Formats: sequence, C-alpha cells, structure tokens
Amino acid sequence: MDTANLTREETAARSATVSVRSIRVELDLTGAPERARTGFPTTTTLEFDAIEAETWLDFIGESVESVTVNGEEAPVVYDGARIMLTGLRGSNVVVVSATGAYSRSGEGMHRFHDPADDQTYLYTQYEPADSRRVMACFEQPDMKAAYTFVVDAPAGWEVLSNQTPVKIDAGVGVQRVEFAPTLPISSYITSVAAGPYSRVDGLWEREEQRVELKVFARRSLAQHLEADEILEITRQGLDFFTDAFAYPYPWGKYDQIFVPEYNLGAMENPGLVTFTEAYLSRGAATEAQRAARANTILHEMAHMWFGNLVTMKWWDDLWLKESFADYMGAHASADATRFRDAWVKFAASRKAWAYKQDQLPTTHPIVADITDLEAAKLNFDGITYAKGAAVLKQLVAFVGDEAFFEGARRYFAANAFGNTTLEDFLVQLSEVSGRDMSGWSQAWLQTSGVSTLWLEEGRVIVQSDPRPHRLRVGLYGWTEGRLVRQSQVAVDITDERTEAELPDAALVLLNDDDLTYAKVRLDARSLETAASSLSSIDDPLARALVWSSLWNSTRDGELDAVRFLEIAQAHAPAESNIGLLVDVLGNAAFALRHFVVSEAQSTAQRAWLDCAWNALQSADAGSDAQLSWARAVATASAFDDARHLEIRAMLDGEAPAGLTVDPDLRWQLLTALVTTGHASTDDIAAEAQRDDTGSGRTAARRAAASRPLATVRAEAWDAAWNDLTLSNDHLDASIAGFRAGGRRDLIAGFDAEYFERIADAWRTRSIELAQRLVVGLFPAADSLAPVDAWLAAHDDAPAALRRIVIEQRDQLARDLRVRGAARHPAAAGR
Repeated sequence: MDTANLTREETAARSATVSVRSIRVELDLTGAPERARTGFPTTTTLEFDAIEAETWLDFIGESVESVTVNGEEAPVVYDGARIMLTGLRGSNVVVVSATGAYSRSGEGMHRFHDPADDQTYLYTQYEPADSRRVMACFEQPDMKAAYTFVVDAPAGWEVLSNQTPVKIDAGVGVQRVEFAPTLPISSYITSVAAGPYSRVDGLWEREEQRVELKVFARRSLAQHLEADEILEITRQGLDFFTDAFAYPYPWGKYDQIFVPEYNLGAMENPGLVTFTEAYLSRGAATEAQRAARANTILHEMAHMWFGNLVTMKWWDDLWLKESFADYMGAHASADATRFRDAWVKFAASRKAWAYKQDQLPTTHPIVADITDLEAAKLNFDGITYAKGAAVLKQLVAFVGDEAFFEGARRYFAANAFGNTTLEDFLVQLSEVSGRDMSGWSQAWLQTSGVSTLWLEEGRVIVQSDPRPHRLRVGLYGWTEGRLVRQSQVAVDITDERTEAELPDAALVLLNDDDLTYAKVRLDARSLETAASSLSSIDDPLARALVWSSLWNSTRDGELDAVRFLEIAQAHAPAESNIGLLVDVLGNAAFALRHFVVSEAQSTAQRAWLDCAWNALQSADAGSDAQLSWARAVATASAFDDARHLEIRAMLDGEAPAGLTVDPDLRWQLLTALVTTGHASTDDIAAEAQRDDTGSGRTAARRAAASRPLATVRAEAWDAAWNDLTLSNDHLDASIAGFRAGGRRDLIAGFDAEYFERIADAWRTRSIELAQRLVVGLFPAADSLAPVDAWLAAHDDAPAALRRIVIEQRDQLARDLRVRGAARHPAAAGR
C-alpha cells in the first residue's frame, strides 16, 4: 500500500478522533545557500486532544530523528510517509524532530539558486498535500489549527510566513524570526518564504481597517515587478470584497511574492500569496497579460474568504473554493478594475478549458467523488475551476446578484474558520433566494457533460444532453457597415426541443451575453455571415462567442480545420481585443498541429505563417497586436522555415519599428531557427551568455534539445526520464525540446519505450514530475493500438495514472477522428 496517498475514509476517521489545538514549526534554513546540503532540520510541536490511543502524523522527508509523546521519548516508527503515534492520552503534546528535503520539483520547500547573482531563494508550495514535506502534520483540510512558525535563516534575508514577526533575534550571520500564531487554518495554506527578495511596501485603509501590503520578487527581477499596478489591483480588490462579502479581511497583512520555478499560477496562502514569475514580463507585455495577472490577484484574494475563512471538509468540495474564486476573479476584474472586458476573456478561453475537460471520458461532476489525494491532485482542472465558475455565472443570472452575494455573506457568517460541504452553501442560498436549490444543484453540480445548442428551422432551439438553461438569443444585422445586435429574445429551455419566436437575422447567436454553460453551433446562414464578417461585429463579447462556436465546431470535426484557419486568417488581423486575438492565435497553431490532414498541412502551415508575418508588418508600432503577431511568427517558424532569413534579421536588430524584442521573444525566435536547422550551438551559447539568468538557462536547455538531430532528441529523452537533478522547469524544457517542430521522424522510435516507462516513473517520481512526463511525452502516433494495449494490460495501475493516460488517449482519438472527418465529411457528427 502507498501510505503517502491518504484516503478520504481514513482521514475522516482521524479527524473524528483527533482535535488539534496548536502547532509550532521550527525550521533551520541557515544552510540553504550551500548547494551540497540537501536537507534542513525541522521540528514540529503538536498539541491535540485524542479519544483513541493511536494515530499517525504525515511527513515526507529525508529522515525522522526523534519523536516524543507527552515528554517521553517514543520509538520512531516511520515508513517514509507516516509517523505512527501510540500511547496517546486525552490531551497530548507531541514533538517530532526530522530532516526535510529541499525541493527541485516545486513541491514542499523549493530551493532556487539564481545564476544572475548567485543568490538563493526559498518558498513553499503545498496544495493539496505537500506541507508534510516541511513539517510533521495532520495533512487534511478539516484539521485546522493555529500555527506558529519559527525560522532560522541567513542574516539579511527577508523571512516571511502567514503572519507578521513578533520577535527577531539577530546572531552572527544568522537570524531567528518568530511569527505570531495564525488564526485556525488548514496545513495546505501555511507558507514560508526566505531569501534576499526585493520588497515594495504599500497600505490599504478602509474606515477602521488597516492592512499592510508588500510585494516581493527576486532582486534580479526587481526592475520588472510593476509593483504600483499590483498594489493598485490589490487595493481595488480589497475594496470590492469588503463590500461584497460584508466580512472584514481577517488575515492581518497582505504579502504577495513572485517566485521562480512555480508549478501553478498562484496560491492563496493567507497573508502570503505566492505567484509564478511568469506574471512578470522581462520586457514587453500585452494588456491581456496584465489582465490575466489582475484576474489571478483577485482570484487568490477571493480565496481569503472562499477557501481560507471557510474551507471544504474534504477535496470532494474543492469547487466550494475554486469555482467561486474563478467566478470572483472575473467579476471583480470587470467591476472594480480597468479590465472591464474580463467576461470576454472568460467566454473565449476559460470556458474553452471547461468544454475540453467536460468532453473527456474522465469528466466528473463539479461536486466530485474524490477518494484519495492522488485523485484530488488531478481535480484541479477545467471542471472544478472554469465549468464551476460558468455555472455560478448562470446561477447569478437565475437568482440575481444581490441574492447570490447575500447567500455568500450568510455562508461566511455561519461557517467562519470552519469546514463545509455543498449542503452548507445550498442552505444559505435557498434561504435568501426563496428557491429550493436542490434541483439546480442536481442538474448542474452533480452531473457531468456539456450540452450543445443549435437552431433548426429558424425557430426551434435544440439541445443535446438536456438541462435547464436561462439564455438570451441575439439577432444581429447590418448598421452602417457593422454587425450589431438588432434585438434579443430571452428564453428558458429545459427540454430537447424548444420553439422560440425569433425574427429573421443575418447572425443568430444562441447564448448571447454568455449566461449559460453550453457549446453553441451557428446555423448555416450565421456561419456564412461569421466567415465573411466576423471582424465587423461591434461587441467583443459577441465576437468571443462566435470565435468560441467556431473553435468548438472545429474540435468536434463539424467545421473543417482548414476553413477555421481561413476564417482566422481573414479576421484575426483585424481583431481589436487583445485577449481574443491571443486565443485565436493559439487555436490556429493547435489546429495546424492536430486537426489538419497531413496532405494539406504544408500548404496550411505556409498560409498561416504568411498571414502572421504580414499581420506583424502591418500592426501598429508598439501595439499589443504587434507583439502578439511576433510571437505567432516565432511559433509558426518552428514548423516552417520560409522566413528564417527574416527571423535572423530580427535577432540582428532589424525588427519592425516599435517592436520590443525582449529576452523571451529572442529565445522564442532563436529556438525556431534551431528547430529548423538554421541556428547552431554557438548561437545558443552566445544567447545564453547574453541572458545568463534563470529563465535564460531554461530557454537555452530547451533550444539545445530542439536541434533537429536524432542523437540530440535521444539525449533529451534520456535526460527527461533519467536525470533526477532536473528541476520542474528544466524537465519541461527537455520535453519541449524533444517534441520541437513536430518531428515525428526523429522521435517515433521512442513510442514503445514510453509505455514501458510510465508505470515506474509514476511509482518513483513525485506526482508533479511524473505527471509532466506522462503528459508531455505521450506519443502523437497515428494509431490508438499502443495506448489501448497498455490500458488493457495495466488495469491495476494507480487510478490517477490511468486517468491521465485515458485523457491523453482521448485527445489522440479526437485528433484522428477530426482528421478522418476532414477526409470523409459525411462521417462528421455533432
């Protein structure tokens, strides 16, 4: 039995017999700068009540040195994941002295040595269950406690945790920082960071509330921090949520830190929110990138209430925090910041993630059945986040803004610092809305799958997989050369077929305003209107819905991928909403690689590259569109070398006027040349010397692995599986290099070995790294036979591993099916 993979049943039994009062964690990080030192001393003191004589603590580290129970030395019974405790009384004090391991995978205590200045940086990342890599604990969300952290670190470092320091003792070259106890929180949202981070201070005040704000980043990235904007969004968010939730921000300070080699977008640790450094641009950034960062800041802030103040009892109800935070990120962005078009981006890309996830054979209800921690890790997905948020948007349209927020206020008041399930929220919402929410919950939260809506005979709305929808139908026509909404019809549908009185229109848009969660098809006339005039639609949300419909039809094999690309080539250069443009560019690149039949791929690839190059030349100097098209040119040029001379000229300084060719774009352009054989290892070395930073070294690794030689790809393959010193980012770089340029001729020979390796990788690597290997190296073969054979032979493989393989199989099957539909159009189906 894998004792690290905690189950729902055993953790429920533990929390029924153990009640935690407080936990004190002492960490000695003074040796972190020493690269040869792999671990750090960690001592945890836990005070708790128990009604049984035995239980266990969770810890994954290098070793456990000692365990004392109520002042007496106890035998160390440790299997690498659990520390057994015996001889417990009604009231207990347990002290565990152990050695934790510094991480290179982004799990637990991650350590990063910055090549730019040779400084060392630490941060923790735990969700769902990696705090046990730093301290002995009860690793489950329903065992909340007050945590006190005491950290020894080198002098001169910033030392951070969830609370403010109450005592700092300075020694010779070292310091000891003791933090105030937290309010009751779960182990997975405790946090520590330490290192010579650069800091910018701010303040938010509201009546009697006063919250200190701080923003941190590595010193070598301090010039790119954009702290003023980050602090402005933070203040706007605190204003918004204070009013919306009528519950004061409860966590004291509000620190936000941008950290290297981060596995997520961000994490909502109360008082110390962590973000990926990808949100800090090392040169040019589009408004869409800044909007995404603002959305994430607000998403994490919503968690201070949804998730931190009130926490799900177990991971089944993960949606109770993630769906709400995803909805609130968009809602607060649109309502409280300058990014008023947040719902446009949500409709175009966030829901696309949900639609994709919801069509996999492993889809699940929003309220999922999570039996263990491995299942929990995989459920941070498009259902839990984006579908849940879309369904909440539909709920708000159903009950109204005020009822929804009043339900939230009552939910916080009733359950502050506690743990909840779905029923606890529905009780509050039913009471305030005057509606029985059980039917809505059954239809939307406790079932899976996505409905598809289309129009027949100009007046009958048809839906697959019927559910109740409250939607609007937009009727668009021509006014002064623009496509504008002429009228709108509100419709409630529940059955498979619903008649509606709809006026004649050039474009009929089901789900206008994007109120419900459903894929929408365009009728024949509307499709022709979109194909000829999409960029003439005034309303960006309407354009987002049309682009979404076209993309879903392409993914489902109903719209030929080549025709989608033709529509994109006609209208993407005129797309004024940068968020929509970025999505269209990404979808076009994906369609070329996955959905265009092989005999048409070369022509389609060249047409797309020419479109991107021409759009780059004609874009306004210094505009977001110019930068986005430059990135699209670089992406396309890794598959078609027709512009290699122009790419080289851009690297040599002959870029279009106004275009900032920053280090990241330079690497993208150079890697395209390397992939197609037009740049050498000397070029890579020169660029690496020019950009000797953490990001630069990662990019250089990717570029080197992208060279179009069988021996190079074999080396990248070997490194990915066998070099255990690779960090998470360096593993990604090796995988990306191995797959660069879609060169199946160089890598198809490894297909069989992939299936021989994945079970052992899942067993021996952390789930974060194993998942990257299993997903990133899955063969893009022309047959399902190898993966089907593996699944048939490995029925007893871990459920989480089988889920990933099944999902990868399904995406390959979709590729093959869509290409088959292009060759045989009559076989395509809805």
